[in-house]
Amino acid sequence: MSLTALDVMARWLHILAVVVWMGHNYANVVQNPRFQPARPADGSANDWSLAALRREHGIFRHASLVVLITGVYMLWFRGILADAILLSGRHAVIGLGVWLGLLMVLNLWFVLWPHQKKVLGFVPASREERVRCSRVTFLASRTNTILSLPAVFFMVAGAHGAWLF
Repeated sequence: MSLTALDVMARWLHILAVVVWMGHNYANVVQNPRFQPARPADGSANDWSLAALRREHGIFRHASLVVLITGVYMLWFRGILADAILLSGRHAVIGLGVWLGLLMVLNLWFVLWPHQKKVLGFVPASREERVRCSRVTFLASRTNTILSLPAVFFMVAGAHGAWLF
């Protein structure tokens, strides 16, 4: 397979993963517009619903890594990875999007997910800990949703509107 074909494949995979990742963020905002503390476990969660939650959150989390890896690959393929990361020249615009995206991935994997595991019951936690973690996940999720707007703007503007800057 040629590098050009791999680049086209990476672009489509990147777009698909962005739709999955950002779509989950926006769906979360629509489904939960306000903060609601975690409720005490009532034993109603069955194996099927826990498996569905694990799958949903796994796809969501791993989509963020696909976005990051394919994005870095495409920048490397074009020879602009260093300029984008260092925010130099005309590639500074897409670089801002890259840094925002990286911040979102780090927030997801190192802030949101460790707390979300406790809220969902994947990791044992006391009622008080679950309530505290539910607030952290709410804020971390909203942070990613808010950051996604400028991240997508700068990433698209880097290729289709850098002249604006």
